[in-house]
Amino acid sequence: MLTMLVLLSLALLVLLGSGVWVAFSLLAIGWLGISQFTSIPAGDVLASDVWGASYSWDLTALPMFIWMGEILFRSRLAEDMFTGLSPWMTRIPGRLLHTNVVGCGLFAAVSGSSAATCATMGKMSIPELTRRGYDEKLVIGTLAGSATLGLLIPPSIILIVYAVATNLSIARLFVAGVLPGVVLIALFTGYLMLWSWRYPNKVPAADESTTLGEKLKRSKRLIPMFALIVGVIGSIYAGLASPTEAAAIGVVLSLLLARLQGAMNGSIFRDALLGAVKTSTMIAFILIGASFLTAAMGFTGIPSDLAAWIASMDLSPFMLLAALTLFFVLLGCFLDGISVVVLTTSIMLPMVEAAGIDLIWFGIFLVIVVEMSQITPPVGFNLFVLQGMTGKNILYIARAALPFFFLMMLGVVLISVFPQIVTYLPASMGN
Repeated sequence: MLTMLVLLSLALLVLLGSGVWVAFSLLAIGWLGISQFTSIPAGDVLASDVWGASYSWDLTALPMFIWMGEILFRSRLAEDMFTGLSPWMTRIPGRLLHTNVVGCGLFAAVSGSSAATCATMGKMSIPELTRRGYDEKLVIGTLAGSATLGLLIPPSIILIVYAVATNLSIARLFVAGVLPGVVLIALFTGYLMLWSWRYPNKVPAADESTTLGEKLKRSKRLIPMFALIVGVIGSIYAGLASPTEAAAIGVVLSLLLARLQGAMNGSIFRDALLGAVKTSTMIAFILIGASFLTAAMGFTGIPSDLAAWIASMDLSPFMLLAALTLFFVLLGCFLDGISVVVLTTSIMLPMVEAAGIDLIWFGIFLVIVVEMSQITPPVGFNLFVLQGMTGKNILYIARAALPFFFLMMLGVVLISVFPQIVTYLPASMGN
C-alpha cells in the first residue's frame, strides 16, 4: 500500500507541478492506479464514472449560484452596501473598517464565491477607505480575510462540491455554515476594535454626526440585498425550497435587482452568463476527474488501508484534526480550494468516519481551513485578486492578511471545542 501511495502521489505532484490542469491530472492518476495496480478495465470505469459524476440533480444548483454571483458582481450592490452600512459604523471602534467585514459577510450570503466577494467589495472599499485616511495595510488585510467568508456562508459553491462528493445534504451543509460564519465575523470585528484601541492615531476621526432619520434613509439601500438573502437562504431553512430551487430564485431576484439598478443590459447579461458557464464547466470537469480518482482509489484499496493505518496509531480526534489542518493548509498553498476538497475527499473520509467525526461538521472544518489557504502564498486566490486591484507585492498583501489567518485558526479551535456551533442548526432542521 505504501509503495503504491508514494508512486501515485509523486506522479500527481509531477503532473500538477508541470502545469497540467487539475482535472486532467486527476483523470491520469485514476487511470494509472487502476491500470497498474488492479485487473479492472480502466476504460469501463472511466465511462461509467464520467456519466455518474455528470448526472447529478444536486449539481444543478452549482451553475445557478455561480450565475447569481456573476450578475451581482456587475451590479451596484457593493456601492449600495457601503452607503447603507457606513452611517452605522462611525461610532464603533475601528469605524468604517467594519464595513469590509460586515459587507463581505452580507455579500457572501448572496454570492457563494470568495474571489467574487473580494473583487466586488474591493472595488468600492479600497479606494474609499484609503481616501478617508484609513491604514492601507489593515484595509487590505481586512478585505483579504473577510472575503474568505464567501466560501463558508451559504450559498457556498465549495459546500455544494463537498456535498456532491460525499452524498450529504446541501441544505444541511448550508445551514451548518451560518453560525461559524457569524463567529468568524465576530472575531474579525473584535480584532478591529482591539487594534483601534491600540493604535487610536491610525483611525481617522468620525464624520459629522448623522441623524437617525438619515441613517434609516441610507439603510434603504440594503433592502434588496436582504431580500436576496431571505429569498435564497430563508427558503432553504424554512423548507420551502431545495437548494436547486433556491438557486433559481436567487438568479431571478438578482436579475430583477440588477435591472432595477439600471445595471442590466444585453451585454452585461451575456457576460454574466458566459462567466457562469466558464466557471461551472471548470468545476464540473474537476468533479469528473475527482469522481474517477475516487473510484480508482476504492479499487486499489488505498483509502481503507490508510484509514486502518491511521486507526492503528490510536490518535485522538483532536490530534487527527491538528494533523489534517496542517496538511490542508500546506496543500492549499499550491491548489485552489475546490481542488483541495475533491482531491482529498476519497482518502480522508474513511479515516474521519473511523474517528467518529461528524461529516457535516468535518465539511465546515474543511472549508474554514481552505479559507485560510486563500490568503497564503504562493496560490492564495484572494491575494491574487487584491494584487491586481492594488498593485502591491503579494508578500505585502499576505503579511497584511496574516492576523486574519490566525483568527481563522482560532475559529477552527472554537468549533473543535464547541462542535455545537456547527451542528446545532442542522439538527434543528429535523428530517
